[in-house]
Amino acid sequence: MQTQPTRIADVDALRGCALFGILVVNIGAFATPWFGLGLTDPAFHGGVDRATHFLVALLFETKFYLLFSFLFGYSFTLQMQAAARADAPFVPRMLRRQAGLWLIGALHAVFLFHGDILTTYALLGIVLLALHRCGERQALSLALMLVTVCVGFWAGMAWLQSLQPAGDAADNAVAMAQKAASALAAYRATPATVVHQHLRELSDIWIVLLLVQAPCALAMFLCGLAAGKREMLLHASDYLPLRRRLLWAGALVGLPGAALYAWTSVYAQSQAWQVAGLAAGLASAPLLAGAYLALALALFERLRDGTLFSLLADTGRMALSNYLLQSAICAWLFLAYGARLMGSVSPLGALALALAVIIFSLQLPLSRWWLRGHAYGPVEWLLRALTIAAWPRWRRSGAAYL
Repeated sequence: MQTQPTRIADVDALRGCALFGILVVNIGAFATPWFGLGLTDPAFHGGVDRATHFLVALLFETKFYLLFSFLFGYSFTLQMQAAARADAPFVPRMLRRQAGLWLIGALHAVFLFHGDILTTYALLGIVLLALHRCGERQALSLALMLVTVCVGFWAGMAWLQSLQPAGDAADNAVAMAQKAASALAAYRATPATVVHQHLRELSDIWIVLLLVQAPCALAMFLCGLAAGKREMLLHASDYLPLRRRLLWAGALVGLPGAALYAWTSVYAQSQAWQVAGLAAGLASAPLLAGAYLALALALFERLRDGTLFSLLADTGRMALSNYLLQSAICAWLFLAYGARLMGSVSPLGALALALAVIIFSLQLPLSRWWLRGHAYGPVEWLLRALTIAAWPRWRRSGAAYL
């Protein structure tokens, strides 16, 4: 494989795009305790809120973390190249990196956001390390199998849910309402109750991670690994036919599947339909994420010399720091660390989306300012220190990828 000592701007810019999509979804989780419970917040049940919820579910939910997962797998091959250039053993470096990522993610989950993805990435990264020598075809076949098994499981759960008596669904709705009320009280009370509530929710959220996010994230890791071995993002113009196929697959299959997922998430009263919609969403989300990737690459070719592209690339260069900063800002806005806005801001209406746009718009110039004088984002610098078991340079003196 050809080594490439400089950064790939498209990879960074794609990370920047993924960060915005993740923020749009995560800000909804911060804004309301009803997020993910399968019920609508009764305080925000109007037409505008539901329509905006539909739009977020259609275009953002389950898509952008998959794009980020693809880039994680792609970057794995860049880590392999970096280890080869440094003549350093690859496996010990990656084990240290994943351990550091897990520790950062655990602190993030406890103190800022129980929906943390970093700990999942850290554990799945160990699995990817065990599989990194597999061939491209084998990696793609395993990815397809993971998504198929995950979708089949949730389709089966939808069928089982349809067999439940109506009374059970009503009892579940009451229990979910009580859970939301308890969470809202805890998140608005004190910083200590916020941490306690995060710990309580983390004891339950593992099943969502294991049965929803983890299989699809690992599948996209493997797709990214296969793409990285071919250096596809370094030579994106050589893959125009593939990019066109991704766009068509996203438009013809990904978008209808996402529409079914969004409709059942917002408008369906039956839990069986909601779970069936989830299965459809999990099946179609990788295709829509692939279409987003192809569309972004086409736009980058037009915008490469412009300010927006360079700002996205700078933001993506310090994606880990920016991801944590997004959570810190949202935690201050919505939780007891600061303004305590949870439950009082339209969670999926125009105001929440406006907040996401404002936060991300501030991160764009902030990232550029930071990287003018520093080699890495602050958290990236720490993670690199753990990876190479040495202190990396702090001030900017070059453009090395790692």
